[in-house]
Amino acid sequence: MSERFVVISGCSGGGKSTLLAALAARGFATVEEPGRRIVAQELAGAGRALPWVDMAAFARRAMTLALEDRARAGASEGWVFFDRGLVDAAVALGGTEAAVRDGTEEHRYHRTVFLTPPWREIYVTDPERQHGFDDAVAEYERLERAYPALGYEVVVLPKTGVSARVDFVLERLGITANG
Repeated sequence: MSERFVVISGCSGGGKSTLLAALAARGFATVEEPGRRIVAQELAGAGRALPWVDMAAFARRAMTLALEDRARAGASEGWVFFDRGLVDAAVALGGTEAAVRDGTEEHRYHRTVFLTPPWREIYVTDPERQHGFDDAVAEYERLERAYPALGYEVVVLPKTGVSARVDFVLERLGITANG
């Protein structure tokens, strides 16, 4: 387990990517969401592993990419913030709790996981996020159950501005500076 690898997960369109960009601006290492990278690649190519075409293929690629991201992050010093992670991909694959646990146990993240709650006022679709708000809420609910079942402490982020969210995350982790 790496206590310096922190997952920001939760509802699609809840502000995860914006939060990660703000953490990066403050000097922290960040890892972009695997799903967004996969969708961009698939839209530029054959499009076979898009979540709205073949969710299982998409989730398997997301799991592989999350493992690669985690391995690369090992070379970083200090805190690393992930826009989603291996658990998100395993949950998207739709496995049982035991299967998700078996597939993620040896690749743990920091014990505290931050979830962005459903926030209709900021939710938007785009070419890489084509599902509706109700689907995003259902995804959030699956993650909200999965992380605690795997032994993580879930902290729901407040619906505030991005700077306040960054301060909240850093304070909750006891980080006073990047180091």
